[in-house]
Amino acid sequence: MSAIELHTINKVYGNSFHALHDLSFDIRDGEFMVFVGPSGCGKSTALRMIAGLESITSGELRIGGRLVNDVDPKDRDIAMVFQSYALYPHKSVRENIAFPLHMAGLPKAEIASRVDEVARTLELTTLLDRRPALLSGGQRQRVAMGRAIVRKPAAFLMDEPLSNLDAKLRVQMRAEIASLQRKLNVTTVYVTHDQVEAMTMGDRVAVMKGGVLQQVDTPQNLYKRPDNVFVAAFIGSPSMNLYEAVLNGRTLTLGSNNFEVPERVFEYRPSLNGASHRQVIVGIRPEHMNDAAIRPSSAEISAPVTLVEALGSESMVHLNIGAPWVDAGDPDAVADIGDERAAVARFSPKSTVRAGDIARVAVDAEELHFFEPVTRTSIW
Repeated sequence: MSAIELHTINKVYGNSFHALHDLSFDIRDGEFMVFVGPSGCGKSTALRMIAGLESITSGELRIGGRLVNDVDPKDRDIAMVFQSYALYPHKSVRENIAFPLHMAGLPKAEIASRVDEVARTLELTTLLDRRPALLSGGQRQRVAMGRAIVRKPAAFLMDEPLSNLDAKLRVQMRAEIASLQRKLNVTTVYVTHDQVEAMTMGDRVAVMKGGVLQQVDTPQNLYKRPDNVFVAAFIGSPSMNLYEAVLNGRTLTLGSNNFEVPERVFEYRPSLNGASHRQVIVGIRPEHMNDAAIRPSSAEISAPVTLVEALGSESMVHLNIGAPWVDAGDPDAVADIGDERAAVARFSPKSTVRAGDIARVAVDAEELHFFEPVTRTSIW
C-alpha cells in the first residue's frame, strides 16, 4: 500500500508566515493527484513536506499507513522529479538512470536489467550511451523520470517537471507521463500552476490558494460543480465570466439585460427557489456564450464587442456586458484587456461580429453558476 494521508498539516515559517493551513485529504493507492494553484499558494511546500524536505509544524503525514513526520527523505520510499532535470553532465544516460541503484548497493546484473527495462518503457534504448548535453529537453526529462522509476518507489513526487519545455513538447510529455503513470500504477503527486495540465493529467485535483485547500475533486466535478468563486475562475480556459446580478423568481438581471433561467436550474439548485430580488454572483463560462445569429437561444443578451481574437477553429469575443465585474481573487484568473468589465465568449468561427458591433449573445442558461456575494461559495 502506498496511500498518502495528510491530517491537519500546518507549516509556519518563523513566527508569522503561515504557509499551509490545516491541509487534510487522502491520496489513494495508485492515484494520480495534482496540486494546482497560483504562485505562492503552498503546493510546492506541501509536496516538499511529503518528500521530507520540509519539516511539519503540526499535523500528521502517513505514507502507506506509516507515520513519517520525522522519517528521513531517504527512508520514505519516494522518488522525486524536479523542474530542473538535475542530471550528471559527465555521466551517460545509462549511468544517470542507474545511479540510485548503485547508491543502494544492488548487484550489477540487477542494475543492468532494471535500466534496460526502464529504457524500453521510456524509449531511451538508443540513447543510453549519450550524455545529457546531446539530448533534447524532452529526452532529458525522460531520463530524469527514468532515474525515479528505476527505484520502483512507493510514490512519485513531481514538482513542475514540464515547466522548462516549449508548449508543443509540454503537450506531448504530459500525455506520456499520464500514460506511464497508469501503466505503472504508482501513487503520484504532481505539482503545477497550469490548470490545463492539472485537468488533463490528474485522477483528482487539489486546488489551493494562500496555503488553504479550496477543493479536491475530479477534473470534471471541479469544472461542473466548483465550491467557490476562486475554483470556478481558476478551472477553465478562458476563465469563467463572473458578474454581480439579481435573481427575481426565474428572471435574472445582468446589467441592462434580463432573461429567464430554465426551471431545470432550480431543480439542482433548490435554494434558489422563490428568489425575490436576490443579489447573486453569476458565472458564465465562455463556451456557454455564442453568437445568437448562428445558435439562437431563449436566453439572450446584447453587448458591445470590444475585441475579437480569431483563432481559426473559434473566435474569442470580448464583450462589455455592463454589469459589475467580480474579482475571482487571483489576478491570473481573469482576462485583462483594459476593460475590467470585459467578458469573454467562445464564438463559432462562422460568426461575423467585429469590434464595435452590438452582438446578440446566446447564453446556455442551464449551465449558469450561482455564488453567494458575501461568502463567495456556490449556491445549491
